[in-house]
Amino acid sequence: MAMLIKRLCNLITIKSLVTLLLTIMFNILAYRGDIDSVVFVSVYNLVIGFYFGTQKTKDDSNKNSDS
Repeated sequence: MAMLIKRLCNLITIKSLVTLLLTIMFNILAYRGDIDSVVFVSVYNLVIGFYFGTQKTKDDSNKNSDS
């Protein structure tokens, strides 16, 4: 239970909120037809790649410091 609460608290970071809001915004724009699908995929992949890339780097540095 404590692990679940910790994970939920980690979701409430500025980086996570920006990623979620950007995802919602781009989905709305794509649904309305205001944005080209190529642009949508490019920007979305960039944001998601950056988000998960920084998470992976942070996780790796935490594992190395624990050793």
